[in-house]
Amino acid sequence: MMNVFKPVFSCLIALLLLVNAAGATEQRITPDGDALQAHIDAAADGDVLVLTPGVYAGGVTIKRPLTLRGEPGAVIDAGGEGDVVRVEAADVRIEGLTLRNSGFNLTDMNAGVHAARGAHNLHVEGNNLEDVAFGVWAWHLEGVRVLDNRIASNPAVRSQDRGDAIRLFNIRHGLVAYNTVRDARDGVYIDTSEHVEFRANHFAAVRYAIHYMYSHHGRIVDNVTTDTRSGYALMMSNHLEVIGNRSVADRNYGFLLNFVNHSTLADNRVDRVTGWSGATGSDHGVTLGSEGKALFIYNSQSNQIRDNVFANSEIGIHLTAGSEGNRIHGNNFVNNRTQVMYVATRKQDWSHEGRGNYWSDYLGWDLSGDGVGDHAYEPNDSVDRLLWMYPMARVLMNSPAVQLLRWVQREFPILRPSGVKDSAPLMRPTRSLEELG
Repeated sequence: MMNVFKPVFSCLIALLLLVNAAGATEQRITPDGDALQAHIDAAADGDVLVLTPGVYAGGVTIKRPLTLRGEPGAVIDAGGEGDVVRVEAADVRIEGLTLRNSGFNLTDMNAGVHAARGAHNLHVEGNNLEDVAFGVWAWHLEGVRVLDNRIASNPAVRSQDRGDAIRLFNIRHGLVAYNTVRDARDGVYIDTSEHVEFRANHFAAVRYAIHYMYSHHGRIVDNVTTDTRSGYALMMSNHLEVIGNRSVADRNYGFLLNFVNHSTLADNRVDRVTGWSGATGSDHGVTLGSEGKALFIYNSQSNQIRDNVFANSEIGIHLTAGSEGNRIHGNNFVNNRTQVMYVATRKQDWSHEGRGNYWSDYLGWDLSGDGVGDHAYEPNDSVDRLLWMYPMARVLMNSPAVQLLRWVQREFPILRPSGVKDSAPLMRPTRSLEELG
């Protein structure tokens, strides 16, 4: 009998939804009328509230599905207290507004847009978020979309006392794209989430541009970072696709992989990671004199790292702490002060199916003309390892003893320690010189 009534119930539900959608209205609101919260409370499900130019009092809460849309010049100002807009319902859209002057209580997670548990399908697009602690805070949600926003914290506040521009916790299936972020603590901090994509965002003057923790099956595509402590800090996460991103003039790291497994890092470019210079005056806790690493791999396994450019940095790649089973091939290591830093002694061959990497300091030849060097590229010797383990030994770099040790290793390769070897180094870069810079 219940099966007989199921189609009837379905039709009734569809009819109710249709009637509800038909009853939705668009309302134009002016700043000299009732308080914005009163308009929100009086709206019906699905209504569109259009804010005309002017300043509206913030600290508002949305508890039903609706659209809050601003015309150019529409500003919601929280007056330095609490959240500018708090969302406690599913299917809410916030578009075209300037949201500014939240509180700066990080314990309370004050934000330009604070999406509480259950506010599924949140859509935040085309807004300016200014002088906010967190820009967008979203947790325990599905289907969040943060698109084409401009987010900036207060640069007068210390970096560690700012919030993140976009903070995501326990998110399933989200898209963060085309946003411009600066002067936050982290550009993005994502934790305990899956199937979230970050596409074509631009980050500047933050600590970490994209900070990944305990999140899986994510995509990081075509983003740009500059003047950050670390462009892409990817940690404790699996099955990531990191493709086509750029890191330009970042400091400690371009890409950091820490306990990242079964992921792909491909077609990215890192240029000029040179450590802290003090030139920018940025406040992101960078250690004076730290080495800039285009790529740092720590305890990460079974990743594919291919067709990237790591250029003009203090260290091209630093690999350590049990990072094994990674396929590293087709990359371009160009004009790095130290191409490879690898302290361990376990053998690693960085080539795949007869294709290695391009090294700008490779001095071998290619008599067969197949584009692959006739001799392996071995970037490090025991002297390098000694200097990494005991940095004070650098004072002996030009001593006769060190020069003799290097000569012995060259003349008697059997004495050369195990480590990284590229058995099929490429004679030409895999990218054009224009791309390499």
